[in-house]
Amino acid sequence: MKTIVKSTLILASLALLFSCGKKTEESKVERKNITEMVFASGTLKADDEYNLMAQTEGYITKINFNEGDEVAVGKILAVIDNPQSSINTKSGSKLLQIAKANTSSNAPLLQQSKANLNAAKLKLQQDELLAVRYKNLVESNSIAKVEYENILVAVSNSRASVSALEQQYQNLLVQANQQVIVQNQQLENSQVLRDFNEVKALVNGKIYKQKKQVGDYVRKGDIIAVIANNQKIYANLNIDESNMGKIKLNQQIVVKLNVNSDKTYQGVISEILPTFDEQSQSFIIKAIFTEPMDFAISGTQLEANIFVNKKQNALVIPRSFLGYGNKVLDEDRKPIAVKTGIVSSNYVEILAGLKENQIVLKELY
Repeated sequence: MKTIVKSTLILASLALLFSCGKKTEESKVERKNITEMVFASGTLKADDEYNLMAQTEGYITKINFNEGDEVAVGKILAVIDNPQSSINTKSGSKLLQIAKANTSSNAPLLQQSKANLNAAKLKLQQDELLAVRYKNLVESNSIAKVEYENILVAVSNSRASVSALEQQYQNLLVQANQQVIVQNQQLENSQVLRDFNEVKALVNGKIYKQKKQVGDYVRKGDIIAVIANNQKIYANLNIDESNMGKIKLNQQIVVKLNVNSDKTYQGVISEILPTFDEQSQSFIIKAIFTEPMDFAISGTQLEANIFVNKKQNALVIPRSFLGYGNKVLDEDRKPIAVKTGIVSSNYVEILAGLKENQIVLKELY
């Protein structure tokens, strides 16, 4: 029993001696202006970036651009060989000509209908003249009344026939004009599809990536090139979900490009995307630069610090003096629990637990 007690005392003494022998660094609780920043990684991106896609299928016969080229809206960048669209346009043009011809007075159907109508009108005139004669004859008792009534029925039938043939002629004319409209629309659709054989730039911009070559077979929706407005470069930033609540529009940022980490660029948060990006497991925000960029290549990797909070004359200690569980060693090496506020890259704000000018220690290992 004495041996155990003696051993315990020796170990305690050694621990105390070892603890007292540790080297420490001393600092003082002081007041400073402090700024909290959130770190973000990301890439440079060009504004108005879009994929130039094929709107038809076929083999690419021409490519009129190279990566890095500046292109103007409407420029033909590629040509796709799709003979079917050209054939449809030619046949549509001929069908439209036929449809227009069918609306003229010389059209066979209209001529036949007109001839039938004229014949019916002539018969009506004859029947009406005959009815007048029969009326006079019946009044003079020269014929039976039933004969006069029969001719009146014939007049009525002739009038109905004329009316029906007039309606038939108008219907044929309307149908012919409708067919012109239909064929004209089909021709316009064919021309649109034919025009898809020429792939044109939709906006002014720069070719950032070429996806297809001459001889490649493309289908509708295949990407031929990536185009963007190289005059507007922004930072596309990934924000950890634990920091997302601190991000607001118009917050200032400082950006360093991986190609030149010695230089920084100023900017502000311009857009906060409302969805979580599953691929990067982060939220995405955009920042525009408030000064000219001397390096503006889309896809360049970057790092950014976002200024999310600042406080004047805050009570602070060096960040490295804050231990696990928000505890700080006082000058007697006793751990003190503190309440912290803003945390910058070098300092941490103390809201409670320490006083100004109080000495704090950090053990050196």
